[in-house]
Amino acid sequence: MIEPHRLSFTYNWFIITVYPITKGKVNIVKISNIQWEDTINIRHKVLWPDKAPMFCKVEGDEQAEHYGVFINGSLVSVASVYRQDNSARLRKFATLENHQGQGVGSRLLQHMLNEAKKNHVNYFWCDARKTAINFYQKFGMQPEGDEFYKSGLPYYKMGIKLCPE
Repeated sequence: MIEPHRLSFTYNWFIITVYPITKGKVNIVKISNIQWEDTINIRHKVLWPDKAPMFCKVEGDEQAEHYGVFINGSLVSVASVYRQDNSARLRKFATLENHQGQGVGSRLLQHMLNEAKKNHVNYFWCDARKTAINFYQKFGMQPEGDEFYKSGLPYYKMGIKLCPE
């Protein structure tokens, strides 16, 4: 069922959602594939602002799938998926602070999970910051193993089985 005042449709490889945020203003949200270079600015601003921008580049970026959420043409959220055989790893998922808490990241993660299922990915996982565990659990991802640290921040490996082997 389509919610009142909201319309979503898929066109080729991206999703467009039109919905009002404030009275009298309509925002157009588009999720699409982007180039790895397009991820660096948001990765840097959100994840590691105290590091050099290229600290945010990941080995394998050239081969990974990169997704972006655009609101009214502006890139506001990015994430990257690195496939190996029938598993996929989510890395460097970041949404600009002024767009957090509005469902932007949720729509992007759901889109990536749907794409992974379509591509017969059996296992989808990420290293999640401890502060984001509840977010990932909403999508069925569960912590695996003990807490560990990256650059002084606590993380957990989280994963979900998508398709039977």
